[in-house]
Amino acid sequence: MRRVEAACAAIALTIVVTGCGTSAVDRAPPQPDRPWHPMTDDGGGIVPGPASTAATNDGYVLPSNRALSEIPPGPPIDRGRVYSLVDLIDLAESTNPTTRIAWNDARRAALVAGIARSTYLPRLTATVAGAAIDTSSHDSGSNVQASSHGLISALTLEWLLFDFGERSSLVEAAEQTSVVSNIAFTAAHQRVIYDVSVAFYAHAASRAAVIAATHSQQNAAAVQAAAEDRFAHGVGTTVEVAQARQAAAQAELARVRANGAASDTYLALLAAVGISPLTQLDVADVSDRPLPVSSKTVDTFVTDALSRRPDLLGAYAAQKASQASLRAAEAEFMPKVFVAATGAYNSDDLTLAGIPSVGQQAATLNVSGNHYVGSVLAGITVPVYDAGVRAAAVEQAKAGADSAQARLDRARDEAIREVVASHNALRTSIAAYRASNALAAAAQTTFDAALDAYRHGVGTITDALIAETSLFQATNAVDAAHSTALSAAAALALATGTLGAAPQ
Repeated sequence: MRRVEAACAAIALTIVVTGCGTSAVDRAPPQPDRPWHPMTDDGGGIVPGPASTAATNDGYVLPSNRALSEIPPGPPIDRGRVYSLVDLIDLAESTNPTTRIAWNDARRAALVAGIARSTYLPRLTATVAGAAIDTSSHDSGSNVQASSHGLISALTLEWLLFDFGERSSLVEAAEQTSVVSNIAFTAAHQRVIYDVSVAFYAHAASRAAVIAATHSQQNAAAVQAAAEDRFAHGVGTTVEVAQARQAAAQAELARVRANGAASDTYLALLAAVGISPLTQLDVADVSDRPLPVSSKTVDTFVTDALSRRPDLLGAYAAQKASQASLRAAEAEFMPKVFVAATGAYNSDDLTLAGIPSVGQQAATLNVSGNHYVGSVLAGITVPVYDAGVRAAAVEQAKAGADSAQARLDRARDEAIREVVASHNALRTSIAAYRASNALAAAAQTTFDAALDAYRHGVGTITDALIAETSLFQATNAVDAAHSTALSAAAALALATGTLGAAPQ
């Protein structure tokens, strides 16, 4: 009967567990073409559980979680201050989530290295456990049953004394990984500095484009006024007036678009800094900032990059970590020398050959009715056969070391390419800035002459409008080339690993 009852209980338990597992499907959307309406708490937050059966017309719109609708306060902004590039970079380094994430990654890697070093120290474990033992035996046709119980307290020490360099290799691998994370922390700051710089220069260019569009609108208005004046004195035509008004309308449209682009670059600048797009602050003007001048050759820039770039330094540290991991895998084939000690106390009449290893508690030998038990073991463990697990681990480590070397080689090639490309871009942008300045000066002279000639009846309105358009384009080319050159200087500093502050 007892066996039958035990079997029935087992079957019932199996049915219950199986039902619990399959019933969880009601937490998923009911159908592939029907909305999912989750259960929510008082604040609108979605809670685990079956879908809500309440009728709703929201369709595929999730409930509003009021805890997420609050806008967190941003950093303090001085409304009376004009923020320079240096100020924005300082703000970004303290508020941008990227830098905090990189900092936490570096801290975690450092703690991993500390954990690896702790393997040199012994492990001490204390355990208190209650035990009850029931025994039964058949002797001369009779059934003899006995039971005992008690409380066992055990203190165990385990210490690995020597392992042929496995722990030292693991420590070195962890420490090199920590170096990689620290380098990545610096790289994250350099990337933030670069992103803020490029966004700052792009916004400066867009603001300059607004000014250029405003001047273009004023020039178009001057041409329109000249056309209307000539028409009023009977020397102009309605076609000229219509053309002038069309040009003025186009100039107004260009100014509106320039304002929209400036708003977009402002939002991009706030995003690069890492602050709310609702923030209002004044940004400094750098339209008169001189362009960088350097006498260094591209070979010098490449040499600086190869010795200083974070990705190269990180790849080099990662290579050293992979080599240490390989040495640790190879040390698994070697013996290990250990010492272990156990002290135990039995509060009652228990008699056990030993307590198995449970959780943090190591195996405890000879717990008997003598109450106090102590033992010390010292020995050597030698791995003999593990079905090729250690050999596979060594091959994995070799593959990892080979890949680390390949990544270092690839990073070196990429660094050289980026430095050369950035250097060429900087030289080209500086040359383009000089050429666009000359073009803008010539376009201004042409427009002034064309407008004056039209006013005095010796020029056409077509020449005046063409000159006005060319002047607008040349002015925009100057502003764009100036911003591009500053951004190229920042890109070259990033490519060489020297971008530690606002780019000079």
